[in-house]
Amino acid sequence: MLKQKSSEYRGYRTAGIRLREEMLPQLGKIYGGHMQAFLPAVHAFDKAHTVMLVEEGLLDLPAGIATLRGLRQMEAEGVVESRLRSGGGLHSGEQYLIRMLGEEIGGRFHLARSSGDLSTIGINTLQREKLLGLMRAVNRLRRVLIDLARNHTDTILPGYSFGQHAHPMTLAHFWLSWVATLARDFDRLHGAYRRVNVSPAGAAIMVGSNFPVNRERTAELLGFDAVHENCADAILELNADDSLDVPAVIAVLYHSLAKWADDLIQWSTSEYGFVDIPDRYCNTSSIMMQKKNVIGPAEVKGASAEALGCFVTSYHALKGTTGLPIMERYYALDMLWRVADNAVRDLGWFCDLMPLLQIHKEHMREQAWRHWATATDLAGALVSERDLPWRTAHQIVGILVRLCAERGLGPADVTP
Repeated sequence: MLKQKSSEYRGYRTAGIRLREEMLPQLGKIYGGHMQAFLPAVHAFDKAHTVMLVEEGLLDLPAGIATLRGLRQMEAEGVVESRLRSGGGLHSGEQYLIRMLGEEIGGRFHLARSSGDLSTIGINTLQREKLLGLMRAVNRLRRVLIDLARNHTDTILPGYSFGQHAHPMTLAHFWLSWVATLARDFDRLHGAYRRVNVSPAGAAIMVGSNFPVNRERTAELLGFDAVHENCADAILELNADDSLDVPAVIAVLYHSLAKWADDLIQWSTSEYGFVDIPDRYCNTSSIMMQKKNVIGPAEVKGASAEALGCFVTSYHALKGTTGLPIMERYYALDMLWRVADNAVRDLGWFCDLMPLLQIHKEHMREQAWRHWATATDLAGALVSERDLPWRTAHQIVGILVRLCAERGLGPADVTP
């Protein structure tokens, strides 16, 4: 094959170079679909890498200026749109610039890079963006719950253990337990962010490059906190634990969201009647016209199942002999972007719904003591007022409850 004309350049995978045939169009379409989410991050990498090459004397200044102008031209046309038109996926910038400037200039700025660090830059950048959005959403819900708790320090509700009435508590106390959980979720998300926000730029595919690139400078320009010291560790094709870390922490977050959704659904039932959920979060039955089905929280429960599925998919997609799982990872990542966006959506949904709940305070208070939930306090009073051993007081009150149950008596029927 003769060298491609710059104006018709179709990339290094064109038939007649290494391969005899063009890739099947349907395969190219699938691969391009995986890569589309990375294009803005890859565009930023193209610019940062060009600046670094010029600063290190690996690309002369006129070529660097022409390259950056070409990349800015792509921005004027729309980064994603112009790159999709150019083709080449991760290498769409190179294809665009070779067609625009010729291979003598446009063919130089890919020096010391590979699809490995290009794709991992895209993955790490997207993961950190999703994590930042999640951390903001978590903190917003923490603020909403803290504000609500201030208004419900005197709202009494039953606590439950094994599905049975346990100690009464305040609604403020209960919601602050959600706040405490979210604080741990934030710590987990932030920990994942710190581990993800490390640059693989300059690692190429596994051993770096013979050219004296400045990896720290590229990382600085791209907003990463550090660089991967080991180039093999930097590339997702070889070491994928950070792409397990992110779906894992989101799945843990969703576990709590689903549990709280269950609480709200249960509290809104006729049997409980603790809260009323606004109709905008509900629908009704096509046959049982009396029903008010709580749909919003049910959607959260469904999304939580996908979050767990994302972690399991990621686990299986990324295991295998080092350097073997390549394309599988993109299916897991496609799911991860959706799961992360869903989590931000559902955290926002909680923020909007919680202040709108109609709390049936008197009914909650009544239920809090009806089923012997304050028995522990009675035993405590026997210890404090009569100096009985705790186990003795425990047994006395236990016998009292059993005898009352046998005689059909409730707490209100008990006399000294």
